[in-house]
Amino acid sequence: MEEKLSYIEGAEQPISMHPKKFALWLFIVTVVMIFASLTSAYIVRQAEGNWLEFDLPAIFWYTSGIIVLSSITLHFAYLSTKKDELSKVRAGMFITTFLGITFLIGQWYSWVALVDRDVYFVGNPAGSFLYVFTGLHAIHLISGVIFLIIVLISSFRYKVHSKNIDVMEMCVTYWHFLGGLWLYLFMFLLLNH
Repeated sequence: MEEKLSYIEGAEQPISMHPKKFALWLFIVTVVMIFASLTSAYIVRQAEGNWLEFDLPAIFWYTSGIIVLSSITLHFAYLSTKKDELSKVRAGMFITTFLGITFLIGQWYSWVALVDRDVYFVGNPAGSFLYVFTGLHAIHLISGVIFLIIVLISSFRYKVHSKNIDVMEMCVTYWHFLGGLWLYLFMFLLLNH
């Protein structure tokens, strides 16, 4: 009997994850698969010829800087959450939300710049792919901004602190993912344009 008890006591605990975090990671994997298939399709279609050559809008450089800066401010808010410095959490969340909205406005102006260059969604596949990449990313970024707003409101309701950090961790994960995804898309377009 003692042998059985020692065996049970030595059993390892299964790896567990918060169900909402697990769902977020599944969603992230899905988004990665979508963009991987789109970038693959881009390369295949570009090789077929009849590909419009045009310069990427210069505003992409600015929006890339904005998304990197927003990740820094969100990380500041995350570290402040761990220390229960709620005024810094709120400031970091507010700045990050503002930068996220600024990024979206910048993406809108990139579409304006494309239209000014006679690059449209309908017409040449080069333009179509660019609109799909930026539009699909913008849709995900809108969901990220909504997530930021939810966490910002929660911080004013004292629901985000060191003892209740799950929602902040999920927000940080998703936002950093969106920033990394944008940088990947931008570098991909620079290298394959």
